[in-house]
Amino acid sequence: MLSLNLPKKKGLFITATDTGVGKTMIAGGIARLLTDEGLQVGVYKPIASGCNRGPYGLVSTDAEFLAMCIDNADPTTIINPVSYETPAAPIVCEVREDRVVDFEAVASIYRSLCQRKDIVIVEGIGGVRVPISKGVDVLNLMREFALPAVVVARPDLGTINHTLLTADAIRAAGLYVAGIVINGFNAATAGPAEETVAEVLRKWTQAPILAVVPHDPLSSVEHGKLGSVVLDALCDCDWESLAG
Repeated sequence: MLSLNLPKKKGLFITATDTGVGKTMIAGGIARLLTDEGLQVGVYKPIASGCNRGPYGLVSTDAEFLAMCIDNADPTTIINPVSYETPAAPIVCEVREDRVVDFEAVASIYRSLCQRKDIVIVEGIGGVRVPISKGVDVLNLMREFALPAVVVARPDLGTINHTLLTADAIRAAGLYVAGIVINGFNAATAGPAEETVAEVLRKWTQAPILAVVPHDPLSSVEHGKLGSVVLDALCDCDWESLAG
């Protein structure tokens, strides 16, 4: 059983219905807005896979993007203490790379961030039931942080089921769903499913739709770009209040 004894801290845990939904973009955008309000913001991606191998070791593109969003001077090893090269669930990475997830590093660096920052934005890996290590999935990790959860969802057909299941799993774990962000909405190509998804999710999850973020070709995690379209879509939400 996982027991990291993490401190209580004002913050948000950004999760998603799946991988590739855009939770890094949303986490970075929220962090940017909070930084612009004058807060000392910590960004934290405890575990990442599919990292790039550089001259000084593995580097997470997500961690680099999050650092850019808050003009952070900390090394990416602080933002992302556990990194794997294999593009797979961490439990697979452990076997392929013969290295178990270092939960002690996850805990100790988070404690340090909590001491230095006003608020911390934590980003998960994949969806909430992604296995991390033996007997530990993302939900177990979320319980340790005990932060309000923001669920990032696609706008496409099929997302309602994925989002409802995600919200149900989070609540069943005794955690609070602060709300949902629908990411990548394209008005030019939207059909009935995309046009109604926000209203259906609002009613069926009984959680607020915090933002509907349009598709923005000028924003890219891979290229370290956070455009005004994303920020404008996120700026109407009081993220600091949601963080507790």
